Amino acid sequence: MTLHESPHTTRERRQRADGRRSRDTILDAAARLATVEGLDGLSIGNLAAQTGMSKSGLYAHFMSKEELQLATIDRATEIFDAEVLEPARARGEGLRLLWGLADGFISYLERDVFPGGCFFAAVGSEFSSRPGRVKERVASFTAEWLQELEAAAAQAQAAGELPASIEPPQIAYEVDALLLMAHAAYTTFGDPAVLERSRRGLERLLGSRPV
Repeated sequence: MTLHESPHTTRERRQRADGRRSRDTILDAAARLATVEGLDGLSIGNLAAQTGMSKSGLYAHFMSKEELQLATIDRATEIFDAEVLEPARARGEGLRLLWGLADGFISYLERDVFPGGCFFAAVGSEFSSRPGRVKERVASFTAEWLQELEAAAAQAQAAGELPASIEPPQIAYEVDALLLMAHAAYTTFGDPAVLERSRRGLERLLGSRPV
């Protein structure tokens, strides 16, 4: 407690921190569950069973199923950023960044961050034909991911690290296609060899990793 801070203010801050941790615990469980049962499979009942919390406690955080789904997508985005984007950006720009994004995605699968693989690959088709806020939030993530790949490809071309014969959006599309196939095969068969196939495909497309 600081010199001018009252015990009441300290309690309020502690309660807010506790509430944030509780909400994160719920959303972490929801994100894991969604990769196996889909966003539509989320319910207060199964989350209560997963977290050991009461249904009334869960209702205090989320007043509707859509609110729970949207908050779960936002939490999954935070996790993806921490697991894939931030380590990749730390590698640098251009081809280093592009390889960092690809390697980071494959590592994210290998490390079983979620039981059903990549959250967004797992739930991506679930709302593709159902207009609304959930579809828009998932689509926004996908668009930003492709833009990240495209920007890295453009940087690599500008630096002479990749030939200019293929447009950056096409490179981004092909990289993402290899990663999505890695996700589909790995979650289906559980064989790490399929991830090596994707790595070899990336090497054909991008060339060797920068040292």
